[in-house]
Parts: sequence; C-alpha cells; structure tokens
Amino acid sequence: MTPGDWPEVAEIYREGIEDGEATFETRVPSWHDFDAGKLPEMRLVAVDDDGRVLGWAAAAPVSAREAYRGVVEHSVYVLRAARARGVGRLLLSAFIDAAEAAGVWTIQASVFPENAASLRLHEAAGFRIVGRRERIARAGAGRHTGSWRDTVLIERRSARNGIR
Repeated sequence: MTPGDWPEVAEIYREGIEDGEATFETRVPSWHDFDAGKLPEMRLVAVDDDGRVLGWAAAAPVSAREAYRGVVEHSVYVLRAARARGVGRLLLSAFIDAAEAAGVWTIQASVFPENAASLRLHEAAGFRIVGRRERIARAGAGRHTGSWRDTVLIERRSARNGIR
C-alpha cells in the first residue's frame, strides 16, 4: 500500500464503515493518521488486472511494550463489488506471510459476531476464537449505531515464529 492507493483504500474503508459490520469507527481517517498507526511492512492491497484496488489489509501493534512486540491487530477490507470472489482469502494469506516475515507470532482481531463471512475467512486461514467481549465500549462513544455491540476475539499463532 502506498499513499497513491489511499483514495481507493479510503473508499473501501468507507464502505466497511457504512455497512456497519466491520468496525466501530464512524469516519475514515486521513492518510496521515492511517499511516501513523499502521505497520508499513504489513500494509497490503489487492489489485485487479487494471490496477484497481479491490481490498486492503493492515495491522497495528497491540502495545508499545516489549513483551508484545510480536503481536498485532489486523484488519482486512474488501470492496463491496469484489466480495465473495476470493480477494479476502488472497489478502489474508499474503498478510499472514508478511506478518511472519516481520517476526509476528500472534495476529489478532475483534470481529462483530454478525460478520459471519469474516469469521469463516479467518477460520479457514487458521484463526481460532479465543473469546467474546460483551457490550464493548469505544473510547468516548460506547455505542455503535445506537446500541452496544459484542465482538469475537480471534487469533492466529505462528508456527514459523515459534508458537502454535
């Protein structure tokens, strides 16, 4: 992912926000804010033969503490018109490879339980459910579209980087 990809990445992010099943976020961040919060070696885009961005994946460290250096929280978003065509699977597979090459041993995410497609995608890629967080509150907001939302915590441990 490069700054030049940002307009298309931002549009895909906007679709995810609008659909209401991908994130607690209510607005797309600026490129500057997105860039500052995501690890550069794990920012990927999937493009079609014409160079159009069909999806993206990115990750942020879960903590600045040294003990969590190899743990990231990731996101995968696919353009609405490109869903159910294998784009998410390809992105997630490439993301796992990039994370392992960077020394990551745990990839995690919080997924709304209603997002069955994401849960199936991640399960097929070796993620497991490790818990459910009930009525999650986002800093300052607490509610998403007027109601409390649960999230399912999923993770994938790396066999390559010493944990499984």
